[in-house]
Amino acid sequence: MRRTSTFNIVSVALGLTFLYLPIVILVIYSFNASRLVTVWGGWSLAWYRELLHDEAMLQAASTSLRVAALSATAATVLGICAAIALTRFGRFRGRLAFSSMVYAPLVMPEVITGLSLLLLFVAANVDRGFWTIVFAHTTLTMCFVTVIVQARLIGFDRSLEEAAMDLGCPPFKTFLTITLPLIFPAIAAGWMLAFSLSLDDLVIASFTTGPGASTLPIRIYSEVRLGVKPEINAICTIFVAVVAVLTVVASLMTKRGAMQRERAAYAAQV
Repeated sequence: MRRTSTFNIVSVALGLTFLYLPIVILVIYSFNASRLVTVWGGWSLAWYRELLHDEAMLQAASTSLRVAALSATAATVLGICAAIALTRFGRFRGRLAFSSMVYAPLVMPEVITGLSLLLLFVAANVDRGFWTIVFAHTTLTMCFVTVIVQARLIGFDRSLEEAAMDLGCPPFKTFLTITLPLIFPAIAAGWMLAFSLSLDDLVIASFTTGPGASTLPIRIYSEVRLGVKPEINAICTIFVAVVAVLTVVASLMTKRGAMQRERAAYAAQV
């Protein structure tokens, strides 16, 4: 049995501190009674109550949530289709070009992606606003969903699908009843990642946004340049809590799916 060394403990502690200490400080100072964010004035919920009256911030948060939900859902659907095409269709003509275009946003700087989309919308004479941000974020996040779902499909046991079709199940129904439930943890993980990336994006949204479609990162960035307001700490803490809850739910669903697969495998052996 391997013993945990002091070096490993210190390394893990330093790594966790580096990652989460800024978030912990932000959460603590969101309950600060002082208006000066660097001066502790005691515990208070005043800035959460003040946030309820900040219509511009709440509107930006609502826009970000709606954009993230729509773009993550669209990216998940398109990512599943792309992953199936790359894993099930073999060496079809144009596969290299298709995979290159799918994976391009992974390595493309966001500034270039945002500028390209801006030029596309200008050339197509499309008014920039809510739906252009949704389209841009779908383009950005689809590749991440494709990678996650493709990794799950590569190790998928296709004998389960073959057994279902041998028993008379149509291919589409086989996908819905056999394949989809088994790869659902990967789909949920891809949706969560796409949602988080969309919620966090500033660069691409700043290129593709228009009047009346300001997202929360854009709103926070525009206000931080004039100084950090305590309401910003409050809204960020709320979003940290939302993402944490979604992550826990996704983790529980993944664990539940793994337990169901183990039970199904045990039942098949028996």
